[in-house]
Amino acid sequence: MKIRDLAQHWEENAKGRLTDTGYTIRLDVEAAARLAAIAEMYPKRHPEELLGELIGAALEELEASFPYVRGAQVVATDEEDNPLYEDVGPTPRFLALSRRHLHELASAPDKPKH
Repeated sequence: MKIRDLAQHWEENAKGRLTDTGYTIRLDVEAAARLAAIAEMYPKRHPEELLGELIGAALEELEASFPYVRGAQVVATDEEDNPLYEDVGPTPRFLALSRRHLHELASAPDKPKH
């Protein structure tokens, strides 16, 4: 989800699956003021939900911003039969690490709720 799509998402009040892992962050004063403004604009959403969705959208945009670095190996051809080369930049490593961590988080046993 793109950051520009978050407001529409919040308007629709959709919920996502959350991990049991918690994170504690300190915001600078300007970011805290902006978060308070968004929380006031979308009162059905908890600030923690808003932060989680903002971070998720920022991570998607970060992934999209990684540069393509052409490797030596041809991995496919396009519709005009031109070679497409592997990406040896940061994207494949980021995706592999993300998949590994997702698998670990998804396969972790559920903790009892207190």
